[in-house]
Amino acid sequence: MSVQTDSDKRKQISVRGIVAVENVAEVKKTFNRHLHYTLVKDRNVATPRDYYFALAHTVRDHLVSRWIRTQQYYYEKDPKRVYYLSLEYYMGRSLQNTMVNLGIQGNVDEALYQLGLDIEELEELEEDAGLGNGGLGRLAACFLDSMATLGLAAYGYGIRYEYGIFSQKIENGEQQEEPDDWLRYGNPWEKARPEFMLPVNFYGRVVDTPQGKKWIDTQVVFAMPYDNPIPGYNNNVVNTLRLWSAKSPIDFNLRFFNSGDYIQAVLDRNVAENISRVLYPNDNFFEGKELRLRQEYFMCAATLQDIIRRYKASRFGSREAVRTTFDSLPEKVAIQLNDTHPALAIPELLRILLDIEKLPYEKAWDLVVKCCAYTNHTVLPEALERWPCSMLENCLPRHMQLIYHINFLHLKEVEKRWPGDFDRMRRMSLIEEEGDKRVNMANLCVVGSHAVNGVAAIHSDILKATVFRDFYEMWPEKFQNKTNGITPRRWLLLCNPALSDLISDKIGEEWTVHLEQLQQLKRWAKDPAFQRSVMKVKQENKLRLAGLIERDTGVKINPASMFDVQVKRIHEYKRQLLNILHVITLYNRIKRDPTAVVTPRTVMIGGKAAPGYFIAKQIIALACAVGNTVNNDPDVGDKLKLIYLENYRVTLAERIMPAADLSEQISTAGTEASGTGNMKFMLNGALTIGTMDGANVEMAEEAGEDNLFIFGMRVDDVEALKSRGYNAYEYYERNPELRQCVEQIRSGFFSPGEPGRFSHVADVLLHHDRFLHLADFDAYIEAQERVSQVYQDQAKWAEMVIQNIASSGKFSSDRTIAEYAREIWGVEPTWEKLPAPHDT
Repeated sequence: MSVQTDSDKRKQISVRGIVAVENVAEVKKTFNRHLHYTLVKDRNVATPRDYYFALAHTVRDHLVSRWIRTQQYYYEKDPKRVYYLSLEYYMGRSLQNTMVNLGIQGNVDEALYQLGLDIEELEELEEDAGLGNGGLGRLAACFLDSMATLGLAAYGYGIRYEYGIFSQKIENGEQQEEPDDWLRYGNPWEKARPEFMLPVNFYGRVVDTPQGKKWIDTQVVFAMPYDNPIPGYNNNVVNTLRLWSAKSPIDFNLRFFNSGDYIQAVLDRNVAENISRVLYPNDNFFEGKELRLRQEYFMCAATLQDIIRRYKASRFGSREAVRTTFDSLPEKVAIQLNDTHPALAIPELLRILLDIEKLPYEKAWDLVVKCCAYTNHTVLPEALERWPCSMLENCLPRHMQLIYHINFLHLKEVEKRWPGDFDRMRRMSLIEEEGDKRVNMANLCVVGSHAVNGVAAIHSDILKATVFRDFYEMWPEKFQNKTNGITPRRWLLLCNPALSDLISDKIGEEWTVHLEQLQQLKRWAKDPAFQRSVMKVKQENKLRLAGLIERDTGVKINPASMFDVQVKRIHEYKRQLLNILHVITLYNRIKRDPTAVVTPRTVMIGGKAAPGYFIAKQIIALACAVGNTVNNDPDVGDKLKLIYLENYRVTLAERIMPAADLSEQISTAGTEASGTGNMKFMLNGALTIGTMDGANVEMAEEAGEDNLFIFGMRVDDVEALKSRGYNAYEYYERNPELRQCVEQIRSGFFSPGEPGRFSHVADVLLHHDRFLHLADFDAYIEAQERVSQVYQDQAKWAEMVIQNIASSGKFSSDRTIAEYAREIWGVEPTWEKLPAPHDT
C-alpha cells in the first residue's frame, strides 16, 4: 500500500470544491499582495513563516466581509442572542478549518501549488490555540462551530491566555512541562478591540448609601477584548469568540508615583495583567487558588457588561441606549455556563441589576434565573469548585453578600417545602459550614439557573440520583440531558478527506451538516467492494501516522498491526493503568511462548498529566518504561509495541483518529461524564473497547452492542462492590497473570536501574484504588481476546467498522446544539444560508 501523493490529495480536495480558474488567480493575487506589502516590505527574502502569514491573511480576507455582514444582520434583526461562557476553548489550528468551512480549500491549494508552495508545509507552521485542558475546552470549540453552522446569533466568551496548556516533553521517560508561548509570532486570526475595553473591580468594601449598597475602594483591571471569527459551514455566517485580556489601568498604584518610585509602579502593572497570563492546567481537579478565582470573575464581569451593553443597543453600530427596561432580557439573552467556572456570572448579573440598574430584588433574581443555564461536566468530588468564604469576602465582598442573601431566601423555600428537615437544608445550602466555610458553586449554579444539564444520558441520571438529588426533588423541571457531540467538519471532513470522499460518493454531501444521513451507509456494510475501499483508506491513514511516529520517536512500527489507541488526559479514573496491565500481560504471554500465533498490536497511549498530579506522572513514566522493555525485546519483534505519543493536542488528534483501529474508553463505570474522543474514533472507523460509561452507553445503543467490545462492571455493580468493600487482593491472589504484572511493576522489572521506581503504582493498585482496576481486569483481558479474534477476520471487522461509522450521526455537535437551542435557549436553528457578501 503506498502513501498518498500530493497530487492525490489535491484531487481529493477538488472533488469537494470545484477549482475555478478565476478564483485561483484572485487567491494568487491576494497572496502576493499580502506577501509583498503586508509582511516582507523592506526585506528581500521571504521566510516560510512569511508565506504562512500571507496565506492566513489571504484566507482571513474571505472571512472579514462575511463577519461584518453577519454582525450587521444580527443588529438589524435583533434576534435572541446566546452567550456561551467558558474558561476554556481548545481550538487547535484555524487555517484549514476556515478554508473548509468557507469552501475555498480547493482554490487556495491550487493557487499555492501554482506558486510552487506546499500548503501542508505552511499549515504546519500554525501554532495550536491550546486554551483548554481536554474535553470541556474542546467541546466548547465544537459548539462554536455548530452554533455558527446552525445560524444562531451566538457569542463565545472566554480568556485570552498568553500561555495555553503546557507543551509536554517526554525526557528519560518522564513528563516535563514547557510553557506554550503560542502568541510568540502573533495571531493572524484575532482582532483587538480596544474601543470596547471595560473595567473590572476587585477587593474594596461595601457601604450602605441612601440609594442602596455601594462597592467602593476597589482595584480596577481593564479587560481588553480580542475577537476571533467563527465561520459556519458553507452558510456565510461568521460568529465571534471574544477573549478578554487583562490590562493594567494607566494610573495603577499611583501611590508609588507620589512616593517617587516610578519604576516600581510600572513593574507592578504585571500584578493586574497576570490575570490572563496562563491557563490553569488541571483537568477534573479543583485547586482553589485566588488567581484562578480572579480569572473566573474577570471573565464574568467583562462579559456581562458586554451583554448588557448589547442588550441596550439594538441598532447596528449604535452605542446609545435604545432599550430602557429589562423586562425583555430573557427574550433577548441566553447565558450558558460551561461547568461552574463561570458561576460568578449569577451573582454578578444580580449585582448589575440591583446596584447599578436599581431593579427590585425579586424582579432582578427572576431575570437572572430566566437568563442563566448550567452544564455540569463531572461527578468527581475533587473536581467540584468550593471557594472559601474568606477568599470571596476579601476579593469580591459584594458578591459574597449577595450569595448569602440568595442562600437565605433559597433555604426559606426549602424550609417551607420540607419543614424541620435540617439535614436536607444543610445538604442544599450554598454555604458548606463544616471546617472553613465554603461556597458550593455547583449548588449556586442549580439555584440560579432555569435549566441544568448533564452531558450524556447516564451522567444526567447519576446527577439526579446523587449529586443533585435534593435539587431534583425540589425542581424536577430544571433537569435535562444534552448528550455531547463533535463537529463533523473538523473531525471527519478536515482530518479524514479520503473517508469523506468515499462517503460522499455513496450518499452525497449533505451529511456534513446532517450527520444522521450516515445511516444510509448501513446498506453497504456487508458489501465486499465498499469494505475494501474503507479499509484501504484506513491503511493509508495508518501508514501516514506510522511515518509521523517513526520521524518523531525513531520507533519503526508495523502498519499491518492493529493500532490500539488511548489518547486523553492522564487520570486514574480513565484507567490508563488497566491498558498498561494488558500490554504487560501480552508481553508475558509472548515471552512464555515466542512461537505462538498472535494478532500484532501497536498500542499507543498519549495525554498530559496535570503538573502536580504525582500518580498521573508515574503512569506516564510506567508506560514509557514498559514500552522501552517491550519495544527492544527481540523475542517480541513486530508482534507488540507500546508507543507513548508525546504532546497530545488537537492537531495530533487530527492525525490519530483517522488511523486508529481500536479506541480505548475504559473508565470505571459512573466516572466519565460523556467523553468525546470516543465519538471521534467511532466517526473515523475505529471500533470501541469500553465500559458502559458516559456516551459509550449511547454509542452501543446506536450501533448495537454487538458492534462494540463492551466489558466490565456497570454502575450498579460498581456501587454494590463499593458498599461490600473492595479488596484488590482478592483479584490479585485469584489470577496468576495479574499477580505477575503487579509484581513486575513493584519489583522494578521495568526499571532495573531504579528497582523501587514504580512501587507506589503497585501500592495504589493494591491499597488505594478508588477506580477498581483489578476488579475489571479479567473482563478486560477477555474483551481484548475477542478484539484480537475479530481482527483476524478482516471482512467481519470491516463490517463492524462501517456499522459504527453509519451509527455515529447522533454524535454530531449540530444535534447537541439544536437541542440546547430548542429546549434551553428558546431559539430555533436554521440551515438557511446568509447571502454572500458580494450579493445584494
